[in-house]
Amino acid sequence: MLLLGMVAVCGGFLWAAWRAEIRLADGLPAVWEGRDVVLRGRVADLPQRMEEGVRFGFRVEVVEPAEGDSVPQVPENIQLSWYRPRPRTAEAAPVEGDGEGGEVEEEVMPARAGELWRLKVRLKRPHGFVNPNGFDYEAWLLQRGIRATGYVRTSADNHLLAADGGGFLAWVHGLRGEVRDRFLATLPEAPYAGVLVALVVGDQRAIPNAQWDVFRNTGLTHLVAISGMHVSLFALLAGGALGLAWRRLPWLALRLPARKAAAVAALAGGVAYGLLAGLGLPVQRALVMLAVLAVAWMLGREVAPSRVLALALFSVLLADPWAVLAPGFWLSFGAVATILLVASGRLGGKRGGWREATRLQLGITLTLLPALLALFQSFSVVAPLANAVAIPAISFLVTPLALLAAAVPVDALLHMAHWLMAITMIPVDWLAASPWALWQQAVPPLPLIVAGTAATAVLLLPRGAGGKLAAVAVLLALLSWRPPRPQEGEFWLTVLDLGNGLSVHLQTARHDLLYDAGPPYGPAADAGSRVVLPYLTGLGVQRLDLLLLSHDDMDHIGGAEAVLAGMRVEAAMASETLPLLATAGLPVSRCETGTNWSWDGVVFEVLHPQPGHAPARRNNDDSCVLRVRGAGGSALLVGDIEARAEAALVGRLGDALASELIVVAHHGSRSSSTARFVDSVLPEAALFSSGYRNPYGHPHPAVWARWQEAGARNWRTDEQGGLIARMGREGLAVEAVRALRPRYWHGR
Repeated sequence: MLLLGMVAVCGGFLWAAWRAEIRLADGLPAVWEGRDVVLRGRVADLPQRMEEGVRFGFRVEVVEPAEGDSVPQVPENIQLSWYRPRPRTAEAAPVEGDGEGGEVEEEVMPARAGELWRLKVRLKRPHGFVNPNGFDYEAWLLQRGIRATGYVRTSADNHLLAADGGGFLAWVHGLRGEVRDRFLATLPEAPYAGVLVALVVGDQRAIPNAQWDVFRNTGLTHLVAISGMHVSLFALLAGGALGLAWRRLPWLALRLPARKAAAVAALAGGVAYGLLAGLGLPVQRALVMLAVLAVAWMLGREVAPSRVLALALFSVLLADPWAVLAPGFWLSFGAVATILLVASGRLGGKRGGWREATRLQLGITLTLLPALLALFQSFSVVAPLANAVAIPAISFLVTPLALLAAAVPVDALLHMAHWLMAITMIPVDWLAASPWALWQQAVPPLPLIVAGTAATAVLLLPRGAGGKLAAVAVLLALLSWRPPRPQEGEFWLTVLDLGNGLSVHLQTARHDLLYDAGPPYGPAADAGSRVVLPYLTGLGVQRLDLLLLSHDDMDHIGGAEAVLAGMRVEAAMASETLPLLATAGLPVSRCETGTNWSWDGVVFEVLHPQPGHAPARRNNDDSCVLRVRGAGGSALLVGDIEARAEAALVGRLGDALASELIVVAHHGSRSSSTARFVDSVLPEAALFSSGYRNPYGHPHPAVWARWQEAGARNWRTDEQGGLIARMGREGLAVEAVRALRPRYWHGR
């Protein structure tokens, strides 16, 4: 048996490796990045409408020859953005890891699934931000088979070749789009219209961020994400309805027993709903289980539920080895395994009734706790109560009504579904508003997560089973775990990978400082919410002692509002008057020379600007320059200062500017890092925060070479991910996250 298990595991790894090799081979050669390519292909999925345009999957059918009659090698599946025209400014930061920056000037044209288009596009290889505890955008693209991203260019070549076609799946996506558009048009101002769209067609993009916060705080995201339970309930209704009608028609029942007809109807109904919902991971799992049960039911055989779940697990991984990268894989299969364990009666107690339902909900909450901490660094304390309210209402009332409204275009049905959803959300909103609704902590180490998962299994055993005190001790250790911090007199500095902007986290033994908060990524996203807050939460930081904003440029303060809203901030500092700080309701001090303080044996000193200075013509030279000095050396953070401010610093401080580490000014722009300044600092390490293929050419090759020639080892976020510098008593050590956590799909 052990040998068979080892063979199965090795076979699984070989299968996944072979699939990975095939998928990675279908890539965009580096030589074709950033070059115009004319393609013919079809819109391959439900287009995503955004304020700035539309984004859609594109299946390439023909690649037209480029200059010199060469035919570019373009992946079959790509993701394109088609932008409305917008003015470009020096402050606008390209959106990376969630779209493309660049010359986005073409007016948006309609795009529906199945349409055949001829488009001039500009592509790049998959690339996303890589930070500690951050979202892996490149893994997300790989799992979906998207091997290049890009945007549509202005061209007379862009035109629609055919409005329909593309096969059955394109027709399904077109139907999903029609349902979505009708729902949103019928409920234009309704707060939960996006939720109803998500429940029916699986498109969650119309749900506001504030509602996502409520669902996360109450543990209800699984309901909005088309859970397998919705598919199973719909299949049960379809099978039950047809079985009841079948029994009343003797001439049909004689040909095919009602039991078998009901099984076929249940499977057909589940598949239909799954297709309409977009076939997410929980839906795939539910459909495989439903298919096995339907076949067994038709053959008159009983199949152990555990075997059904195991077959579903095997089938999902066989079809998609990258499913393990999705949080839904672990949460979906983990929840169903718990349900089967509880429903089997092995946990003791009487079966059925509200007590078993309560025990089931508590069991699921307990079982998923380690996984939730590992994946999201949080879990909902009020989830059992919220689910007790929301599951019956949403699963048995709201979802069936919304599905009926999708099939029968009667507006009253949709309004009724929305009214029920609004009523359901009243107690849910109250629970979400509780200050103790969500438990947040740092990501535990893998051994502790595994031990915690085993401990939850022990706690679910019948009362007589031993080891429960040890299991409770393990869970307490899991919930109380805190990551290491610097020792007294030491500090750690992390430059986050967030595109062409800047955000630096400084840690001492008991204090945390955030220097800048990164750029905006469009009307509804920014580095604060997408990168900075997840990073800080994953590190276990629950408050910032100081938020220092170097100057009033959007690539430095674009994420500050999200940070202020999402985390407790004790005080702020800036070199300019910033409205967002003035309304934040916290102490704000002026960043100017002479401001000094000490935390845990580490000295912080402001070197620029001087008190009463006249505002610079370009506010880059107003940037707050901060020196941090610990027992093992110092670091210099200089914002976006340019030649004028650098000359003033050299003239005033000279060689006293010398530091072991510098976060290079203005992302490596040639307007900064003058030769005299570089020769005065002479660092061991120079850290560049720059965006991948940014339109500004940062870092400039001459600046890069200048720091190298001064003896520094250069590091850059666009190629190496987040940069972690530890200034200990023995000196400086710098590491890059991409090197610390290599993945075979990164940079491919």
